[in-house]
Amino acid sequence: MTQWCRAVGAFTMGALLVGCSGDDLAEEPWIAYHQQLADDLSTRDIERAAPTNIGAFPERQTRLIDIPETRDSLLNVYALRECQITSLVAARNNQLGRVAPPSQQWLYERTLWQRLSACWNSDVPDQLSEDNRARLLELTETKTAQLPAVSWNAIFDSSEWVKSFSRASQPLASADVNELQDHFEAIDYLQQMTDHQFDPDWQQDSSTLENHLKTLQERPLTAEVLRALLLAAQRLTEANTMLAQQSEEADACLNSWNEQTVENLADTAQRWLAAVNRLIDAHPVDKPNAIQDYQTRWLSLQHAHAPWAQFQQANVEHQTLRASFPAC
Repeated sequence: MTQWCRAVGAFTMGALLVGCSGDDLAEEPWIAYHQQLADDLSTRDIERAAPTNIGAFPERQTRLIDIPETRDSLLNVYALRECQITSLVAARNNQLGRVAPPSQQWLYERTLWQRLSACWNSDVPDQLSEDNRARLLELTETKTAQLPAVSWNAIFDSSEWVKSFSRASQPLASADVNELQDHFEAIDYLQQMTDHQFDPDWQQDSSTLENHLKTLQERPLTAEVLRALLLAAQRLTEANTMLAQQSEEADACLNSWNEQTVENLADTAQRWLAAVNRLIDAHPVDKPNAIQDYQTRWLSLQHAHAPWAQFQQANVEHQTLRASFPAC
């Protein structure tokens, strides 16, 4: 039984009779809490409305950065064979290489940059003809300039990352950070790859990357977090409306409620959204406008109209209103 289900009992014992499964997992504690408030104040049930869904994640063509294709003849690539890039380029240009998923293209481009950079900073350029040395320099500078955009596209073109923002999702039902540790480790690895993309000594690992991406694909966690915040803000606002209407009742009092449930959501949501924003902001690129707009509207921890701020505002108001009533 999840923490959210356990929390129902703290709101009202009667709620334990209500099933806690499927799409109702996130909703049941709020139904129970609303019933508790109505019972405490001897008033009619709180009217609930369905919370809004999150916005659609930007379309592929609006979230990616255009990267010109680098073309060169096989002879010119072979002339740079001392840089150990011929087999790498050949593998990239074969049929399997051309249809490789974004994650593998990321690994390829970073490996290519590592070898070019190491080659340029070795004694190899001194052994090359003037034309080939100029070609090596141009290719190294091009790949260095493109790598941040490659990293960006590798993440924002991956189905695993896009799925995390799926509107076809349910609110997060359990906000226990320990249950989500694998997801935090997954996004942390993407952060490491981004932070160390120009570190010649940091070695990426293909299987590790794919395993972490598989973890992200298991559930649309970002969407679940955002929808849980929207749900909490909606239910708190509805409760606030009722409390404000009953605040002048002389004999009104309130029983204790399970604040820990809301605190767990706040802690998990803040940590996850901070990690998502940190990864987005770590890329030294001009972010596409569509992503900037989505980040501000839905992911921001500061913007007043984002789910996090709406939840925080509703929760602060709720705490203030509850404090105006004596304890039963």
